[in-house]
Amino acid sequence: MQFSPQQYLGELVKQPGDTPLPGATWFSAEEIGDGLLYTFPAGTLAQFNYLSIDFLLDGNRLGVFVLTLLEGETGPAFGYSFGLLNQCSARLRMPLEAVNQNRWRYPREGAFLKPRCQGERVDLGKVDRMLLTVEHKSSLPLRWCMTPLQASAAEPAKLTELILPEGVLLDELGQSTLHNWPQKTSGAAELTDRLNTQLVQAPKQRWPDGFSRWGGWTGKQLQASGFFRTQFDGQRWWLVDPDGCAFWSAGLDCVRPDVDSDIEGLEPALAWLPEMDRPYAAAHDVHSEVRSVMPHRMFNYLAANFIRAFGPDAWYEKWAEITLGELRRIGFNSVANWSDWQIASRSGMPYVRPLPNTYESLPLVYRDFPDVFHPDFPAVAQTFARPLAETAADPALIGYFLMNEPTWGFALETPAAGMLFNTPDCHTRRALADFLRQRHTSDTGLSAAWGMPVTLGQVAQGVWTQALTLAAEADLADFSAVMVEKFFGGLSNACRSVDPHHLNLGIRYYTVPPRWALDGMRHFDVFSMNCYKQRLPAEEMAHISSLLNQPILIGEWHFGALDVGLPASGIGHVLNQVERGQAYRVYLEDAAAKPWCVGVHYFILYDQSAIGRFDGENYNIGFLDVCNRPYEALCQAARLSHEKLYAVASGQAEPYAELPHYLPLLFM
Repeated sequence: MQFSPQQYLGELVKQPGDTPLPGATWFSAEEIGDGLLYTFPAGTLAQFNYLSIDFLLDGNRLGVFVLTLLEGETGPAFGYSFGLLNQCSARLRMPLEAVNQNRWRYPREGAFLKPRCQGERVDLGKVDRMLLTVEHKSSLPLRWCMTPLQASAAEPAKLTELILPEGVLLDELGQSTLHNWPQKTSGAAELTDRLNTQLVQAPKQRWPDGFSRWGGWTGKQLQASGFFRTQFDGQRWWLVDPDGCAFWSAGLDCVRPDVDSDIEGLEPALAWLPEMDRPYAAAHDVHSEVRSVMPHRMFNYLAANFIRAFGPDAWYEKWAEITLGELRRIGFNSVANWSDWQIASRSGMPYVRPLPNTYESLPLVYRDFPDVFHPDFPAVAQTFARPLAETAADPALIGYFLMNEPTWGFALETPAAGMLFNTPDCHTRRALADFLRQRHTSDTGLSAAWGMPVTLGQVAQGVWTQALTLAAEADLADFSAVMVEKFFGGLSNACRSVDPHHLNLGIRYYTVPPRWALDGMRHFDVFSMNCYKQRLPAEEMAHISSLLNQPILIGEWHFGALDVGLPASGIGHVLNQVERGQAYRVYLEDAAAKPWCVGVHYFILYDQSAIGRFDGENYNIGFLDVCNRPYEALCQAARLSHEKLYAVASGQAEPYAELPHYLPLLFM
C-alpha cells in the first residue's frame, strides 16, 4: 500500500527537478520539525508488517529524521528516529513490531543510520496518522529526495545497489571525499612522516608537574591502601591512588587503534579496500554487536594507516607507544572505558575496564533486562564476574563498570511494565504477581487498587494488552526497583567475591536515573552516568551523591564541530576546534570544582568514521583524526585544564568560565 502526504508541515518545500532515485521527489527543510503528515483510517497499519521508503540526502552534513505513528491527534505517539549518509542511497525498512518498544535500536543498513525507537507504545489498530519530520539538522537547509511511503506485509528487500551522485565517500586514508579542510592529510607520505615524528617524541612526553606516579596529586596525602579507593575528606570526595595521593580522574574513552568503518553494503563507496589477508588483515573485522543479527563487515582505516607506516608486525606496538605519549602530553591520567586497557596496565597508567554483558545469556524480559528471578541468575552472575580475576591484583586498575547505558533505561515505561507487555511467561513476572499478592492480598484487592479488571493470574502469565492506570504504573515502578536491586546486587556481590580490592564503578546510566532505579545503585562504590550537557546538572547530582553516599564519575561527554571533514558534530556542538577546547575546559573544570565529582571521562580518543561506525555515528569528537593528526587547539586547552585540575578541585583556583558558542544539537 502506498501513502500520499495530506499536508506539508512547517516550512517544508517540494522542489522540482530530476532525482537520482527513480520515482522520488526532492524536498527542502529550513527548520527542525518540517516534514510530511499522512492520515488514513484507524487500523490500516494493523494489516501490515513493514514500512519502507528510499532516500538520498544531498549536501555533506548529517540529517536526522523521525517517523512518528500516532493514535489520533493527541493520543500516544511512537517514534522511529534515523539518520542518513550524504550522497548515498538508503532504504528505510521499519518493522511495525517496533511499536511494542521491546527494542531501543535496530541495526544500521548501509547509508541508513542508527534507527532507534522513542516515545510511547502505540496500538496499530488505533493509529490513524504518521509524521515524517526533521529531528536534527545543521544551520543549512536540509535537502533530500525520497520515494513514496509504502506499507507491506512482506519484508522489503534490502538495498543492494548504491546510487552515489558524487562518487566514492572515503579516500584511501579513510578521510571524507565530500569535505575539504586546511589540515586534511594530503597522502601516505605526509601520514608516514607524522607517525614517525610522533614515535620519536613519545618517550619525551610528561604529565603535568605535581602529578604522582599514578597521576594523583602530590599536594594532598591520604591513607594508602595499595589500590584505588574513595574517601570523603570532610570537604569533598576524592579517589585515592595506591600510594595515598588524592586522585581526580581525567580520562579518555576508546584508547584503542580504532576508526572502524561499517562497510557492509557500502563497498562501492570506498576509494580503497585491501584484501582481507596480510598485510592489512588486522584492519578487517566483523562487529560483534550486530553479528547475531547479520554480519557487518568493518574496516579500520586508522589501523591500516599505522600498517602503512610500520608494517603488519610492528604497527600495534608503535601505536601503543605513540598513544600513551599523546595521553601524557595532553595530561590525561586515566585510560577510560572500551580501551585496550592492557597497554595501560603494562605501563602502570591508571585505567578502568568494562565487563562483558554475559548476563544476557539469561532470557531477557524487556529489552536487555534479564530474568533476574530465574534460578540460574546466581551462576550467571558468577560467570559475569570471572574476568575480574585477571586484574584483581593490579594496582593500576581504578575499577570496573558493570554495563553501559542499559537500553531499558531509554524507555518511557519501567522494566516491569515493559515485561508485562512483551514477555508472556518468565520467573520475574511470577515474582511480580507474588509482590502484588503481598501488597493487595487478592484479585479483588488488586483490581480495586489498579482501578481496572485484573487478576493476579493475568499478571503472572499470559499475553497482556490492557492499558495501565496510574496506580498500576506506580506498583510496577515499585517492582522495577525490586528488579533493579536484585540485578545490581547479584552482579555486584559476585564481582566482590572475585575481586574485593577494586572499585565497582556502576553502570554508566545514560542520564540522571529515575527514583525507582536508584536504590539498587547503593551496591556500587561510585555512581557513574554519561552526561552530554554543557555542564553537569549540579543540583540533581548532588542529591544522588547524598542519597547514595557515593562520589560521582562521568563516563561520557564530548563536543564536536563541523569544520574538519565529518558530517556530524557529535552530541555537544560548537563552532570550531578552538571552541571545542573552550567547551572542554568549561565542562571539566566546572566538574572538578564540584565536591561530589571524582572524574570525567571524555568520549573519545579518535573521530568516528565519516561513513559511520557500526551503528552509523560519524562524529568529530576525537582528540585525533583518522590519520592520527591531533586537534591542537583542543589538546592545548585540555592540557591547561589538566595542569590546574587539582588547584580547582581543592578550591585554590576558580574554574575556567569563558563560554564557547553552544550550537543546536546535531546527532543521532
